Amino acid sequence: MSHGLNLCRDRGDAMDYYQTLPVPEPAPVVPRRHDPLAVALGNASLLGLGYLMLRRRLLFVLTWLVTILLLVLLGAVSRSGWFEFVVLAWWLTMIAHGFFLARRAERVVNGRQRLIGLSATVAVLLAVGLLRYDATGIEQTVAEAKQRGDCAQAMSALDRVWLGHHLADAPLTVRGELTVDACRRITLATGRLTTALRGDVKELTQGYDGLTSVLTDLPGHENMVRELVSGFLGGLPTKEPCQTVAITDWLRQRKPAGNVLDRSTEVVGRTAPAALTGCADGFLNAKDWEKARALFQQLLEQYPGHELTGKAQDGARKATLEIELANVRNLLRGSNPAYCTRPAPYSGAAPYAKGTNRAMMFGNDAFTGRLPGEWKVGDAAEAVLVVCAGAKEYGAAVRTCPYQKRTPPQYRTDVTFHKIAIPVKAYELRTGKLVVDQKVEITGSVCPREIRYTSYLTDLGPPSKFYVSESDKEVQAAFGWFINQ
Repeated sequence: MSHGLNLCRDRGDAMDYYQTLPVPEPAPVVPRRHDPLAVALGNASLLGLGYLMLRRRLLFVLTWLVTILLLVLLGAVSRSGWFEFVVLAWWLTMIAHGFFLARRAERVVNGRQRLIGLSATVAVLLAVGLLRYDATGIEQTVAEAKQRGDCAQAMSALDRVWLGHHLADAPLTVRGELTVDACRRITLATGRLTTALRGDVKELTQGYDGLTSVLTDLPGHENMVRELVSGFLGGLPTKEPCQTVAITDWLRQRKPAGNVLDRSTEVVGRTAPAALTGCADGFLNAKDWEKARALFQQLLEQYPGHELTGKAQDGARKATLEIELANVRNLLRGSNPAYCTRPAPYSGAAPYAKGTNRAMMFGNDAFTGRLPGEWKVGDAAEAVLVVCAGAKEYGAAVRTCPYQKRTPPQYRTDVTFHKIAIPVKAYELRTGKLVVDQKVEITGSVCPREIRYTSYLTDLGPPSKFYVSESDKEVQAAFGWFINQ
């Protein structure tokens, strides 16, 4: 019993104990304290440090994402001056926003945070400043290279551009890439123009098209183009005159565009005449008369009064004579040559004049073959005339004589003797003109004591017409009047 009373007493004591414990009071709210200047300096670094100082972690992350997006756009997409102002506006907005957020809390001075913000900002601004300074130096070097037309130096300077320059001075990288593009086109054109110096007109066309695109699409690179064109034109004339002709012909036909490419005109006038003459001489030596004459004629037409005009005239005449001679020789082939119906001139032949006009004889060799050898030639290069003789015909009647058959039935018959008429056409080879177109008649002896004839089946007596009996002298006399003037 006494044990239970003690228990009750113990519980009562416990209750008294709990009743005497103090009740804890709620913790006092500590007001936030921030340094607006430190926050502004932290945000001025573009790293969002001010928001970390404000313990705005979500805002810090969002700011970082926006900043990265803007820098990516600035460095890779919208590399222009106006977008740099967008980034600058974002930078000023972050500074102002951080500053005003910090002012809403109790303001304190935090030297440590100020030092951190200032250090970060100075480091970023110093990096940007140094990069922009370096970018300015690169741009100056590139500008000097462009002025001198030196693509190699420009490309060497632009090889120093890296990501930092893209972020610190985006417009520079755009201008630099334009120069890189121009130099690549110029380098490609250089290779094509080098090949073009071998007379490849296709490469020449592509090379000039490439340079035209540089002048049209990438202004500011005119001196680089001028330098290349000067080098190319300095390679004229080439060692092979015909290659030079191919190049100068293309350059002459090119329409002026009012740019540095037009200076090729003066080079064409200086080099083309000699190249045309040299190339034409080569074709003369190769007996390619058509090409040689065309080149000499081109010089005479395009450069009248040039010092090489006399040589070109002589060359053109020589080629023309060879062409005419080759044509005449072709027409005089065979025993019945085409020349007799389609005469052509050979200007190198001697004129038809007084004296012995030696001729090439065709047709009726029974008579023309009896002419003196000194009247005839075997090649057009030595001939004055081309004589085409036809078959013999009965010419004028000379005398009629009576004849009596020896075999029965014997009766008398009259036989008329005629001159031998031969149709003759004679052409002056020099002009191709017809100088003789008539029947020459050969006379001879008539009325022999006996005539022979052939009959078939029944002897009806001799024919009523007989040719005179001509001698070589009489044949020569019939032809000699127009051969020997």
